[in-house]
Amino acid sequence: MSHFQGLVCVLRAGGGLWWRGCGGCGGILSRCRPHPRRGCSSEATVAGAVSSSSSYVEEMYFAWLEDPTNVHESWDAFFRNRKGAPSPPAEEVARRPSTLLQGRVLSHSPDTTQKVVEDHLAVHTLIRAYQIRGHHVAQLDPLGILDADLDSFVPSDLITTIDKLGFYGLGESDLDRSFRLPHTTFIGGGETTLPLREVIRRLEASYCAHVGVEFMFINNVTQCQWIRQKFETPGLMRLGDAEKRTLLARLVRSTRFEDFLARKWSSEKRFGLEGCEVLIPALKTIIDVSSAAGVDSVIMGMPHRGRLNVLANVIRKDLDQIFCQFDPKLEAADEGSGDVKYHLGMHHERINRGTEKNITLSLMANPSHLEAVDPVVQGKAKAEQFYRGDTLGKKVMSILMHGDAAFAGQGVVYETFHLSELPSYTTHGTIHVVVNNQIGFTTDPRVARSSPYPTDVARVVNAPIFHVNADNPEAVVYVCRVAAEWRNTFNKDVVIDLVCYRRSGHNEMDEPMFTQPLMYKQIRRQEHVLKKYSDKLIAEGVVTLQEFEEEVAKYDRICEEAYTSSKDEKISHIRHWLDSPWPDFFTAEGEPKTMSCPPTGLDEEIMQHIGQTASSVPLEDFTIHPGLSRVLRSRADLVKARQLDWALGEYMAFGSLLKGGTHVRLSGQDVERGTFSHRHHVLHDQEVDKRTCVPMNHLWSDQAPYTVCNSSLSEYGVLGFELGFAMASPDVLVLWEAQFGDFHNTAQCIIDQFISSGQAKWVRNNGIVLLLPHGMEGMGPEHSSARPERFLQMSKDDPDHFPDFGGDFEVQQLYDCNWIVVNCSTPANYCHVLRRQILLPFRKPLIVFTPKSLLRHPDARSSFDDLAKGTRFKRLIPDHGPSGQSPDRVRRLIFCTGKVYYELSKERKQQNLENEVAIIRLEQISPFPFDLVRAEVEKHNSEAELIWCQEEHKNMGYYDYIRPRLLTVVANKRPVWYVGRDPAAAPATGNKSTHLNELKKFMETAFNLNAFQGRKA
Repeated sequence: MSHFQGLVCVLRAGGGLWWRGCGGCGGILSRCRPHPRRGCSSEATVAGAVSSSSSYVEEMYFAWLEDPTNVHESWDAFFRNRKGAPSPPAEEVARRPSTLLQGRVLSHSPDTTQKVVEDHLAVHTLIRAYQIRGHHVAQLDPLGILDADLDSFVPSDLITTIDKLGFYGLGESDLDRSFRLPHTTFIGGGETTLPLREVIRRLEASYCAHVGVEFMFINNVTQCQWIRQKFETPGLMRLGDAEKRTLLARLVRSTRFEDFLARKWSSEKRFGLEGCEVLIPALKTIIDVSSAAGVDSVIMGMPHRGRLNVLANVIRKDLDQIFCQFDPKLEAADEGSGDVKYHLGMHHERINRGTEKNITLSLMANPSHLEAVDPVVQGKAKAEQFYRGDTLGKKVMSILMHGDAAFAGQGVVYETFHLSELPSYTTHGTIHVVVNNQIGFTTDPRVARSSPYPTDVARVVNAPIFHVNADNPEAVVYVCRVAAEWRNTFNKDVVIDLVCYRRSGHNEMDEPMFTQPLMYKQIRRQEHVLKKYSDKLIAEGVVTLQEFEEEVAKYDRICEEAYTSSKDEKISHIRHWLDSPWPDFFTAEGEPKTMSCPPTGLDEEIMQHIGQTASSVPLEDFTIHPGLSRVLRSRADLVKARQLDWALGEYMAFGSLLKGGTHVRLSGQDVERGTFSHRHHVLHDQEVDKRTCVPMNHLWSDQAPYTVCNSSLSEYGVLGFELGFAMASPDVLVLWEAQFGDFHNTAQCIIDQFISSGQAKWVRNNGIVLLLPHGMEGMGPEHSSARPERFLQMSKDDPDHFPDFGGDFEVQQLYDCNWIVVNCSTPANYCHVLRRQILLPFRKPLIVFTPKSLLRHPDARSSFDDLAKGTRFKRLIPDHGPSGQSPDRVRRLIFCTGKVYYELSKERKQQNLENEVAIIRLEQISPFPFDLVRAEVEKHNSEAELIWCQEEHKNMGYYDYIRPRLLTVVANKRPVWYVGRDPAAAPATGNKSTHLNELKKFMETAFNLNAFQGRKA
């Protein structure tokens, strides 16, 4: 059975389906299959064949309505026999068939009519082929040596040679025949019919020239039609003379900036933009169009290539501030370690000259780890939208720039895309600009990716992809305009693939001819895009040679003047490059307004109110799970007894901060319920789908909002997002909770490059909180350890120096550290440390090793008194038992942290050693509480043994961090002994019996008062 007959079968089997025609991007053609059991009558053949061409069938139908003899008898029979056909409306009868049908169908024989139908159907299919696959033959590579899709194969359904017309049953003689155009194309402009020759010419101009458009995978008809209209309408891609002059001026600045740096500092790395100078006018076009649409804040992220040019010509960083960074004699300020110039960011508010509107531009600082900044930018953009009530992203937007190799190769790109349409993470559309150098350092793209394009990852979220030859500046500008309009119209991501080249190697000192000799021979011959474009505009009479030369000379003078001025700069102040300033939080010099922290306790009335809300359902007619009812009753009992478990301690912290106007955002995998089913911050109605209740948002009528959101199953992307969210304001408590502590492994880049060192490199305060469930529970090696040793290794406090601070020792020490690491053993202390995070006069990242079994441990509870007004976070908890009452009788002083305290306490009681052994808990591990530890050591018997006990293996956990600091406390005059598990490769055993035996062994050692006699430290 032929395809033509198959369409008839579907038509007859599907009833009225034919009349709907192309209802989606795929249209009915993509769904047509012959029915396996139905026969096909010849009288329905013609009508069935055009079932996918609604415009043609419509003409035949109206011709039949006017007079059944106007059409062939097969059409007549079909329309008469159509089941349930209604009587023709008067207005339909009044319409006349088109001239095309009158001349080509109505007077022809059945065979001729069938041929006409088939040819029209073929032309419609041809148009669709170009829309789907035209980008494969687009002229995208400026060098002309590589296909952008890495495949030289030309799709057989694109008419690149005359003989390919045969694929559609057409021939050269059909080129001058006119065909009616379907509603799914705009190539006709105001015309409804075109000769086949013109159809092909216009399709090639739209899809196969210097722009390649990928969009037919999008499953939304309106969006597909919007893109077709933008790229197919004749004449729409032309720029006016004023636009061309603006484009030339921007290209002059982009090009001459790089030329100036190359002349002045020829032996310096700068990761220049040569080969993709059009990026600057591209970005400025996006900003212009977005500004005109109402956007007044743009947050950007990019790799190092072209960063200085973007800072100079897009953000408008003072040129002398950029040039002075090249001075080897420039002294560093005492603000931190600083970073290389091509990693730095900037925040600047200025007038956008294209729209005369204020616009704030922020380029985020980021490390060499390509694409790591992507989720950070998205998080900051989301935060700004949230604080401004910009629920549709009409005021704040993000732009991300990428390299081709990184965009295809880095998994965080997918993780970031995956967040793009999630309710608590969407930024309502990001414009991605890929600087496609067609090479990754030295790696050829043909061995660097499996996908045709580096941008194929964007297809997962139905983002349109616009490939454009970067040596055609006008095409680039048009594509950028369409991308900005797309984002403003649909609030969805869009990708611009700037297919370009890299005139130098990976950096200016690199020799690319070692690995890409043919490419770089062509690059050496390649004429600069500024020369090409200026010659074009001069030839068109848009500018004169004199005007062009004056524009070049003007910018050269600006650079020279800035260069002269830059010599006066003697000190590099990193704060001048700050990408996220908090002007009202710090002084004008960027210093804290005070160096003290108020108490973190709460009024009894507030605790009672929060406790009652936490143990109730604030909505009426809301059915909760019976098991959850028991949880709420247990909470109510605790509140009545003025007791806190871990969940209530967290409730007290969050609720009290919300009352004070501080927004709280908790994000991560399964955080709404909690991995261990302890939190239950989102209640679900058991009878009504998707009906939920967040009691935390029902505490007070004028409270700040509370956001709790389960994230996608991502750590790298989500942690980066939350870090960015925390950058936007100091008045927010942002917490990311790992499902298990070791899950932060896959977010290590964010931890190492941003959280640990961000302030030192970029003078950027951040108060993000990481909640990492940690503890040896006999559950195997994967979910036991949050790897505290890694965080402590990166803590910058000196193990061999006892800090000498004046004033408030605790606050001074916190101000001097790079982050805070705690392992709280009580709910009250957990509440205190979260509240302290906001009440401090500065912001530091907080790492909290949270418990698992302690969540419900009967001994791990606090009294309301521990959280009463005037109380504070306890960096160290002394032993309040018999040993604390008689410290002179103590023979062993055990320091520990976290859950192991309760196991030690239980074992000590069983062995009746409460007078001889004191157990002291370090709640804050870093910065190390030197002052409190020294006080404890001096309080107890000077002959008492000093023990560090941990449940982790010796080469993990806290020991390597704690031991040298304890020795510093005692001036290296007393030994510090280790009690815990032996060194191991895995964090924990997978055998329950082995786990218990290990625990028993080190418990015995901890309370064997003769264990270390005769041993050397």
